Amino acid sequence: MSNPYSDLDRPPLHATALRRALVRPGGLWTALDVVPRTGSTNTDLRERSTGAPEGTVLVAEEQTGARGRLDRRWSAPPRSGLFFSVLLRPEVPPARLGWLPLLAGVALATALSRAAGVDTALKWPNDLLLTVGGEERKAAGILAEATPDGAVVLGIGLNVSLRADELPVPTAGSLALADALTTDRDPLLRAVLRSLADWYERWREADGDPVACGLQAAYAAGCSTLGRQVRAELPGDAELIGEAVALDGDGRLVLVTPGGAQEAVGAGDIVHLRPVPHPEERQGGSGDE
Repeated sequence: MSNPYSDLDRPPLHATALRRALVRPGGLWTALDVVPRTGSTNTDLRERSTGAPEGTVLVAEEQTGARGRLDRRWSAPPRSGLFFSVLLRPEVPPARLGWLPLLAGVALATALSRAAGVDTALKWPNDLLLTVGGEERKAAGILAEATPDGAVVLGIGLNVSLRADELPVPTAGSLALADALTTDRDPLLRAVLRSLADWYERWREADGDPVACGLQAAYAAGCSTLGRQVRAELPGDAELIGEAVALDGDGRLVLVTPGGAQEAVGAGDIVHLRPVPHPEERQGGSGDE
């Protein structure tokens, strides 16, 4: 049985109109292609990165082998979201490259707040959350990968029109389920790419300094991980539990452990545990989230 969304509520993206709106002399975006189906836009762009100009954008209507962090796989119906990757060649100190996925999160949150009228929250380091039915749900993921020639491919996957019965896991969400003002993917993609270009250029002009360009403050303001008890699942099957209190200058998450020590986490999965109550609210408590 055909999907009733396939033609009516999930029209294809208009590649020509997108190029006309986004690819301009002097701008960041230099090329934009939309393909009907591929395994992974990140993989495709990495394979053709040598000689490709900065600002190349590859969008897929459907991804069959999309990957998240730790090589996790996920899928979504055709034309139900925005699945795209961009090629960047940032000339900034290598230690500051860890800010790129955080920058993408801020850019995505900024664009969706304006274009879709939704409240967003950032979960360190790679997820964007939306409120669905009073609960935070993951609606977008970000993946940054280095290329053999020293560039960075930044991939974003955003659930736009997914219904509840189409979600890959119960903790996922979409713009439609969050009552967004629009699920029209063309203006949403334009808004996201313009916001990404704005934040990237500000960050690059500041030589990658997250404080000078306002990125560190913007991420901290929109990050729901900060101020919470979290469990960091680290490489090598190690884990660390503590209160997430800050981001350091390299974009790492700083935890205060129960013993009072500060530990900076640069890689790993973060699980949100119960919120940290204010001193006057420390009577009682709530379960894990």
